[in-house]
Amino acid sequence: MAEKTIRLLKRSGWIFILVLVSLLVLSSAGMYGTWAQSASPPATTPVPVPGLGEIAAFQAAMEAIYEQVNPSVVSIQVVQKETISPQDFPDLFPFFGMPDMPREFYSRGAGSGFVWDTQGHIVTNNHVVQGADKITVTFWDGTTLSAQIVGTDPDSDLAVIKVENVPAGLLKPVTLADSTQLKVGQLAVAIGNPFGLQGTMTVGFISSLGRLLPTGSDSPQGAGYSIPDVIQTDAPINPGNSGGALVDYQGRVIGVTTAIISPVRASASIGFAVPSVIVQKVVPVLITQGKYEHPWLGISGTSLNPDLAQAMGLEPNQRGALVVDVVPGGPADKAGLRGSDREVEIDGETARIGGDVIIAINGQPVKAFDDVVTYLARFTEVGQSLNLTVLRGGAQQTLQVTLVARPTERTEEGRAQRPPSGARGGAWLGITGQTMTPDLAEAMNLPSNQTGVLVVRLQANGPADRAGLRGSYKPVIINGQRALVGGDVITAFDDKPVTSMEDLLGYLNQAQPGDRVELTILRNGEQMRLTVTLGERPVP
Repeated sequence: MAEKTIRLLKRSGWIFILVLVSLLVLSSAGMYGTWAQSASPPATTPVPVPGLGEIAAFQAAMEAIYEQVNPSVVSIQVVQKETISPQDFPDLFPFFGMPDMPREFYSRGAGSGFVWDTQGHIVTNNHVVQGADKITVTFWDGTTLSAQIVGTDPDSDLAVIKVENVPAGLLKPVTLADSTQLKVGQLAVAIGNPFGLQGTMTVGFISSLGRLLPTGSDSPQGAGYSIPDVIQTDAPINPGNSGGALVDYQGRVIGVTTAIISPVRASASIGFAVPSVIVQKVVPVLITQGKYEHPWLGISGTSLNPDLAQAMGLEPNQRGALVVDVVPGGPADKAGLRGSDREVEIDGETARIGGDVIIAINGQPVKAFDDVVTYLARFTEVGQSLNLTVLRGGAQQTLQVTLVARPTERTEEGRAQRPPSGARGGAWLGITGQTMTPDLAEAMNLPSNQTGVLVVRLQANGPADRAGLRGSYKPVIINGQRALVGGDVITAFDDKPVTSMEDLLGYLNQAQPGDRVELTILRNGEQMRLTVTLGERPVP
């Protein structure tokens, strides 16, 4: 009986302890709730937000830009018929059991554009509509109409299309700003149809100005003619934005969104727009004439830098545009400009030097090759004459050149032709040469049976360069391949005839470094003799 009573008391004690703990917890919760409620601020007291007025004003400005510009921006859809022939893929058709006949399919693309005038002209990129068999335009309210190409200009990547029978009030032309007055850091707003999402607006800033954008390329590292004065922006631009509007804080068009740099073909905050200064010049001509003729100088080149200047014996701080190639028969060629005829190795890379350095155009300083391209696009017309101030051999002179229309057919540059390497050892002349052929002779106005070795390149400060030999600088297309002509033609080595590159290499292998030899050459069709002190052949 006593043991049973003890067990009951113990059980009752545990129950008492549990009840006591529960009461304490409930009491504490109530106290905390009362404290928390008394510590909270009144619900009616507003929380102050610094700069709220400025944020509201900026938001209102963005809304106003969209309401103003979006009705002028259109979505463009293109359809192009493609044909695959069995001859293009001879192994594919039999493998899949396809009949031996051409196959047709349709490719589709999309881009953007904006209304230019109330006559139905719409501006877009050339690459958006190039080769299209069918074009449709969708306006901001969903109205969809067919369009036809009015004019295209691949060299500025601009095109004009036109829609007919547009409902009244739907054509709302944009307003253009002067892109030459822009500054880095100003607001930039892109409106277009990225990935087909119509009426998309993105906001950023002008990241840089005066970029060169190679046409037919998605990045400024491409090749071919270049669009000058291009605007760089970090406003997100994606596929489908091409041809859309890049506007300023007043909703005025400052450029046509055209290209991006991105490893994944999506916005990486590096976008480019054709500037309004070019749009204003090109578009009206496309509407009236269907094409635009760009003034053309007929050179290719690069910006002079301290390394190139030093290699040419110029002051390291000399600036300008180094002429590398002169197109035969072009304006620069007729004016007497000279391209580069020597090679030099700088930081492990081969560079061409020795050409004229353009330092001014009509008295306007030229500090880089970009300045030449920009000046031609902004201030010149076909048929206009210019005064080019150049450095040739360190001496300044002025040449007059008359611009012509840029050729519409572009020649494909072939591989540079180089001579056999020859055996190691022996003496070294320091040239890249090529055996004369009837085609080369004809290009240089020499008899078709002229033999010898054409000097294509000179190694800077090599034996031939020090002796005064001249390399080639005029590019020509022979049998579909690019070749350089205009250099000296070596016809004899110490009075022994040179009829081919093999002859010349044979004489050099028999000579010793330090030997003085006499070369007979043809320069501009006239024979002359030069004495050369041979060097030691570099070991590869």
